[in-house]
Amino acid sequence: MPYTQERHIRLEAAYNVRDLGGYPTVCGTKTRWRSLMRADALHELTGKDVERLLSLGLRTVIDLRNESEVAAQPNVFAGHGNVRYHHISLFHGLAPAELMFRARGPIDLSERYIEAIENCGPALVSVAQAIAEAEEGMVLFNCTAGKDRTGIVAAMILSVANVDPDLIAEDYALTGEIAAPLMQRLKERAIQRGLEDEMAARLLSSERTAMKALLHHMNIAHEGFGNYLGRQLANFDIITQLQKRILAHPAGLH
Repeated sequence: MPYTQERHIRLEAAYNVRDLGGYPTVCGTKTRWRSLMRADALHELTGKDVERLLSLGLRTVIDLRNESEVAAQPNVFAGHGNVRYHHISLFHGLAPAELMFRARGPIDLSERYIEAIENCGPALVSVAQAIAEAEEGMVLFNCTAGKDRTGIVAAMILSVANVDPDLIAEDYALTGEIAAPLMQRLKERAIQRGLEDEMAARLLSSERTAMKALLHHMNIAHEGFGNYLGRQLANFDIITQLQKRILAHPAGLH
């Protein structure tokens, strides 16, 4: 994967913080560096970690976790004087604890993702609006593992920017490459709760095929994320705003 070292922001107390910049699009431009980042939970960030993110231009944080997750592990940027903090609970059933609680029988993450998309349109639109309307500076969105809910939002943004689906799937799969300590911690907790090792590993996987299946569904059922969002809003202004946020050369918009 190109740009992996530059893409992964190494912090002391978060494992899966990544820049969405540098991806080529089918329109001939690239996504902007230091404009959008995806991340896992931020509640344990050290002061040094916070300063690092601020120095990279962080101005907006969108926390995708549900109410119980936020209450148990508050985001360090909630109430921060220099960062606009949004809490938008997205796809409650994709929280790691919820996924593990519901896990019975064979697990297909792509089916869970599709179910989430089809049932939580308003929440996803709210996230898109928060990103599109954010003030100048870096926007970071996060959940607990930075894989499922965060992965869907990243796929939405990169799709709207016309990044190739294979690259979107590669971005999704990076969690498995760089966040192994976090995945191992979550796996151990799941096994302690009584979940079988194999099922825990499946729930915490980030295989390219799961994301490719979601993107295929979006194209077949909704003609892509752009149309999905536009229909929810009854206009496509949000799509143009998102493209301006993520693309390095807005003049190349299509």
